[in-house]
Amino acid sequence: MESHELNSNNELSGTVHGPTIQAGVVHGGIHIGFDATPGRLTPWQLPPSGHMVDREVELAALERHRARAERASRPVLASVSGLGGIGKTALALKWLHTLRAYFPDGQLYAELGAGSADEPALPEQVLARFLRALGVPASQVPTTLVERTALYRSLTAERRLAVLLDDAATAAQVRPLLPGGGNVAAVTSRSRLPGLTVDGCYPVHLDSLAPEAAVELLADTLPDDRVASQPGDARILVELCAGLPLAVRVAGARLAARPHRRITTMVRALTAERDRLEALAIDGDHDVRAALDLSYRALSPSAARLYRLLGLHPGPEFATAVAVAVLAGERDAAEALETLHDASLLFETEEERHRFHDLVRLHSIAKAQEDETPEERARAVRRIADHYLASATRAEQLVDPQHRTMARDYGSDPVFIADVGADSEAALDWQERELPNLMSVIRHSLSAGFPTVAWQLADALWPLFLRRKFYDDWHTAHDEGLAAAAALGDKAAECRMLTSGGVGRLGSGDHGLALQMFERAADLFLDRGDRLGQARTLNYRGLALQRLGRLDEAAGLFRQANVELTLCGDARAGALARLNLADIALTTGHPAEAIKHGRAARSALGDAGDTYNAARANTLLGNACIALHRLDDAQERFSSALQTLRGLGADYETARALGGMAEVAERCGEVRTARDQCREALDLYSSVGRSQSTEAEATRHRLRRLDNGLPDA
Repeated sequence: MESHELNSNNELSGTVHGPTIQAGVVHGGIHIGFDATPGRLTPWQLPPSGHMVDREVELAALERHRARAERASRPVLASVSGLGGIGKTALALKWLHTLRAYFPDGQLYAELGAGSADEPALPEQVLARFLRALGVPASQVPTTLVERTALYRSLTAERRLAVLLDDAATAAQVRPLLPGGGNVAAVTSRSRLPGLTVDGCYPVHLDSLAPEAAVELLADTLPDDRVASQPGDARILVELCAGLPLAVRVAGARLAARPHRRITTMVRALTAERDRLEALAIDGDHDVRAALDLSYRALSPSAARLYRLLGLHPGPEFATAVAVAVLAGERDAAEALETLHDASLLFETEEERHRFHDLVRLHSIAKAQEDETPEERARAVRRIADHYLASATRAEQLVDPQHRTMARDYGSDPVFIADVGADSEAALDWQERELPNLMSVIRHSLSAGFPTVAWQLADALWPLFLRRKFYDDWHTAHDEGLAAAAALGDKAAECRMLTSGGVGRLGSGDHGLALQMFERAADLFLDRGDRLGQARTLNYRGLALQRLGRLDEAAGLFRQANVELTLCGDARAGALARLNLADIALTTGHPAEAIKHGRAARSALGDAGDTYNAARANTLLGNACIALHRLDDAQERFSSALQTLRGLGADYETARALGGMAEVAERCGEVRTARDQCREALDLYSSVGRSQSTEAEATRHRLRRLDNGLPDA
C-alpha cells in the first residue's frame, strides 16, 4: 500500500502532477499519471447456478441467438424480463455458466438495484467496480462516466467475457455497462427494456411455471414423497403460488419444516389467506403475499421480529453482526437468523453475509409497518446506523490512530460493533466491503432524523477514501455530510467536511472546486475565532494553487502557514509548510534555497516524531544536492531516506529515493548499481499503480540509456 497519507491534522504538502493524489501529507515532486496497461486479471464473479425447471425453451432460444450473433460477428446481448421471483436471474446464470468454455477471460456480475429500497446503481459506480476487477488500480479509475465507459470497452474489446447485469432499471442504466468486442451480456429486469432493441438485444420474457414444472420444483424442495403421494393437492398448492418459483420454494420450505403435515393443510391455509390479504399484495400478486404471510406466522417471536426489522436495513445485503445490532444484542439473534434461512426468507451471498429476495424484503417492510410502532421502527433504524458508525470508527482507529477523530453521537440503545479485523489492512477491507451499506446510511441519515450520523460516518471513512481512492463515494459522502452539518448548524463539522472533502476533489483533479472548499473552510474557522484551524487551511489552499500552476501565490501561503502554525503551537504542521516551500524552490530551479527550507523542515519533523515525512525531506534534500553537484551529500540523504521508508512500506517514496540513488550511481560511473536501482524503482512504481508517472518514465529512460551504454544527458 502506498504510504502518502494525511496525518492526524489533515495537512498536505508537495507538488502533485496528474488527475489524482496518492494521499494527504504529500511533499516532494510527485507525478501521478494513468497506467494504460493495468494488470490483467481474470474475474469470476457470477454467483453459482442452482436447480432450474421448465426453462429449456428459453435456454435454447438464448443459445440460438448467441450462435447467430457470433456468425455475424456481432456482440451477444440478451435480456430476460418478468415478475420479481419468476426466475430471471436463475435462467441467466444457467445460460452463462454453460458458456464458460467459450468465454475464458472471466465473468463480470453487477446487481443494478431496480428493486432495492435504495436508488438504482449508477453506471459509473458499476464501471468502477468492473474496471478494478479487470486489473485497473482504484487510484487510476477515470473520474467521469464517459472516460470509464471508454476504458471499459477498450479493456474488454480483446477479451472473451460473460457479463450479467442483474435487476436493471432502464436501458440507459445498462448501455454504458455493455462490454466491447465479441463478448456476451445478459440483462435481467422486471421491465422488458425495449430501449435495448437498438443495441441488438434479444428479449426473453418469463411467465409463471407451468403447473407440472411448478410441481417438479415443489418436489425438489421437499426431501420426501409427499408430492408423489398427494399429486392433486400438490398441483392446487403450486397454482395458489401462481407458478412463481419464489412462492413455491417458500411454501415448500414451510412444508419441509413439518414432515408430518399433509399438503392439504397448506392448501386450506393459503386459500383462507387469499381473501384476507387483498391489501397486502406484492406487485399485485396476492398468492405470493399469502405464501410469505404463512411463513411469517410460523416464525418464532424473535425470528419474526428480526425478519420485519431487517427489512429496514438500507442496503441490499448485510453481515451477521447487523442481526445482533437490530435485535439490540438479544442472545438468540444467530438462531433467529438461521430460522429465516431455513424458511427460505433469507439467502446467503457468501459466508456470514445475507440478503432478502426483493419481494421478500417488501413483505418484511410491510410487516414492520404493521407490527411495529413508528417509534420502534425509528429506534431499529438508528441501531443499524449506530452499528455501522461505531464499526467504521473502530476501523478508522485501527488504520489511522493519529487521525483527529471528532466525537461520535449515538442513540439511546446499546451499540454493537462488528469485528473489523486486527490490523489496518483488514480494517480497510471491512470498510471497502461494507461501503455500499455505509453510503446508504449516509444518504438516508438526514431524512431519518439523525443528521450527525451522515457527517460522522463520512469522517470515519477518511482512511478508506485516502488510501483506496473511491472518489465517487468520497465526493458523495462529504457532500451529504456537509449538508447534514449545515442543517445542524455545526460549524466544526462543516469545516471537517470541507477540508476532507476538498482533499478528495484535489485528488480527483477538480483543483478549482477544492480551492473554493478550502477557502470556505478558512472563512468558517475565522468566523469561529479558530486561529489554528484557519492556519491549517493555508497548506490546503497552497496545494490547490500549486495544482493550478499559481506557484508564487502558493509559496506565499506556505510562508504564511509556516509562521502562523508555529505561533499557534503546531510546529509539525509549520514544518510541512516549510517543506512545501522547499519543494517549490527545487521545482523553480533554486536548489540552495530548497536545502535551507528542507533542512529546517527535516529537523522539526524529526523532533515531532514524524519519521515518514522527515525521510521524504531527505529525498528532497538529496535531489537538491544533485542539482548542486554534491554527490556524496546526495548519496547520504538518499540512503538515510531509504532506511526509514523501506521499514514503513512506503513503496512510492522508496521508488523516488531509489531513482535519486540511481542518478548518483550513474554519475559516479557505477553502471551496474544504477541499473539495479532503476529496475527496483520501476517495480515499486508498478506495484502502486504509478508506472506511467513522470518519475517512473524518467527512471525508465535512464535504464534504457544505461542498457545502451549512452552517456548521461
